[in-house]
Amino acid sequence: MSIAATVAQCRRGVFAAVACLLIVGCAALPRLDAVPSDEASNVTVLGLSDVRYWGDEDSPTLVREGTAAYFRELSAFRKAGKEGPLPPADFLAISGGGENGAFGAGLLVGWTASGTRPQFKVVTGISTGALIAPFAFLGPRYDAQLQQIYTTLSGKDVLEPRSYLAALTQDALASTSPLRRTMSRYITQAMLDDIAAQYAKGRLLLIGTTDLDQGRPVVWNIGKLAASHRPGVLNLVRNILIASAAIPGAFPPVMIDVEADGRHYQEMHVDGGASAQVFVYPPSLQIDVTARQSGIVRTRHLYVIRNARLDPKWAETKRRTLSIANRAISTLIQTQGIGDLYRIYVAADRDKIDFNLASIPETFKVELKQPFDTAYMRALFKLGYDLGAKGYVWAKLPPGYKELGAGPILNSTETPMRGSSAANAPVKVAVIPRLGTISGGRP
Repeated sequence: MSIAATVAQCRRGVFAAVACLLIVGCAALPRLDAVPSDEASNVTVLGLSDVRYWGDEDSPTLVREGTAAYFRELSAFRKAGKEGPLPPADFLAISGGGENGAFGAGLLVGWTASGTRPQFKVVTGISTGALIAPFAFLGPRYDAQLQQIYTTLSGKDVLEPRSYLAALTQDALASTSPLRRTMSRYITQAMLDDIAAQYAKGRLLLIGTTDLDQGRPVVWNIGKLAASHRPGVLNLVRNILIASAAIPGAFPPVMIDVEADGRHYQEMHVDGGASAQVFVYPPSLQIDVTARQSGIVRTRHLYVIRNARLDPKWAETKRRTLSIANRAISTLIQTQGIGDLYRIYVAADRDKIDFNLASIPETFKVELKQPFDTAYMRALFKLGYDLGAKGYVWAKLPPGYKELGAGPILNSTETPMRGSSAANAPVKVAVIPRLGTISGGRP
């Protein structure tokens, strides 16, 4: 069976499985008990209780971690012989998008070539963004590996088709064993040690998954996990990255062994995109107020890479149940991603964080012939690279948004990367057709 046929099957499989189960029934695969809801906040992983947070609330543990990270950064700053206030804090959030992650990878590598790429204080990732995030966090030294992944990867390096019966007898329509082997080549102990070293300097790498039992987003503190040096931590980090990209029904969930109140349980983690397409921090966390209460005052910049186009994609839908359902779900994912951008923007504006957004332009017309099509990803990587190397022009507002007093046709403004040659040029603004972003003639 071809990879294209497999993914088409994956899109149909969830609905077909439901129909078949109603007819014939099926026994579930074995697993340890799920964590009871009243114990969910008391879980330890590898004996650690403070290495992850609910993504939908501002937990005291998360606040303490953010504050401690600032003082680790300040200590490293002073040990380096530097005086005065800390430089601006730069945040990077990388969204999901499958093979479209080639855009974000190319943009980052091109940003390096422009000479203006900052060192990010915080990097977050979901799905394909989770796979990019460790490389983005560690900086230009890992650009070559990031480029290799997103310009040489193919479907056979990501998934292995299962039979149609998998919809009834297994936990997904495809196996991610190839992706696990691929990740094992890149997510190594040496990389984990590098992440731990950066964590000690006050930098944070956060990855999002969805705890399917609890129905809640989970944010994993990868740097703190790496710094724990616990036996099994490398395998756990790989599991987290794979879980973050595990599309429910298409790819198997990742079962993570945990403990609560002296009992062993298993959590079922799937694609972070089941909760959000991109994230920075829980909107309920008022980061500016919380920071000031701890005596932390600094400038902050946020860069969001949405590995998708933001304009609607037309497709004639057949009048058939599965075709209608598939189209509805793809539309839901598209609009969820835009909703995430609005939520992030509102929180950033409240917290006085400079907001910057990148997305795949409408001008990109290369056809995706099969999942993780190498030619498609190379073209998309090159587009991202070229835009980044020239000094990418970042949208300052989410798509379609108009601020009070901005004028009757103003939907978006854009500014170039800090330090780029275009930074002092006049800002060009144009009307956005549908949800796209246009500035100076370039989407």
